[in-house]
Amino acid sequence: MEYYYLTTVDNPYDPYEQFDQWFAFDTEKGYNCCGLLERVARTSEELSPEDNRIEINNAVDQIVLNDPTGLYKRVVKKFD
Repeated sequence: MEYYYLTTVDNPYDPYEQFDQWFAFDTEKGYNCCGLLERVARTSEELSPEDNRIEINNAVDQIVLNDPTGLYKRVVKKFD
């Protein structure tokens, strides 16, 4: 199972492994990746966890593909 995380090309921290440092860097730079992802992803409490994961993955891809600045990138974590 793959989980996608949104980050920026200049953030040296892993959003999964080093979330606190990653979040501090992201906030300090004013990027607000979490807020952007929240606005784009169409998650819901009515969806299953799997459907929400798919929606988040799709939103990360959409943000990265439609980013004219090249600032955003996707980090992929695979779990069994």
